[in-house]
Amino acid sequence: MSPAQEADGCGCHANPKRALHDPAYRRALRSVVVLNLGFGVVEMLGGFLARSQALKADALDFIGDGSITLVGLCALTWAARTRARIALAQGVFLAALGLAVVVMAVWRAMTAVPPAADLMGGLGVVALAVNIAAALVLMRFREGGDANTRAIWLFSRNDALANLTVILAAGLVAWLGSAWPDLIAALIISFLFLHSAREIIREAGKELRREAALTRRTERDVC
Repeated sequence: MSPAQEADGCGCHANPKRALHDPAYRRALRSVVVLNLGFGVVEMLGGFLARSQALKADALDFIGDGSITLVGLCALTWAARTRARIALAQGVFLAALGLAVVVMAVWRAMTAVPPAADLMGGLGVVALAVNIAAALVLMRFREGGDANTRAIWLFSRNDALANLTVILAAGLVAWLGSAWPDLIAALIISFLFLHSAREIIREAGKELRREAALTRRTERDVC
């Protein structure tokens, strides 16, 4: 971020200190936790009712995001190195979710049954609205300065992309009468998981290396 951006008082950018200590940021995270965990449970139930693998994958994303955001909220007062380690754990967790969705989709492909397209599409639209609300709440904090803050923003952004995929898949299921669009959507969501996981792990690794270099420099100065 440039000095001009840091001095900008329009609220369009967030600097690290503001992101870590601004009560508005904490309120935003609490709102996102409630939205993600609450709707994740609803969507998971809907996924079983609709027999939709894509809805179940999206619900896992909601629940995972809500849990990770809750950890991120607790981590705000922790040291920079600890926050980077938490972000690294978030990335690994997201990668595990992505791989789990792949395994579930392959297993379901063996006994594929077309899901209820109307319920699938309806929940997809509601999920998109929930994620847009979460993304808008977090938007001005997306450049908060550490890997943990960026991880939370990436989760909300990719959720909205996943919801659009679910809605499109529901339309194709209704049109084709086939379960394959649902399974393909589940795989696409898993690739979003894996892409976000790679970005988060990369950013967290950079921060851990930077903190380690700073520690070594401080120790040399002391000696």
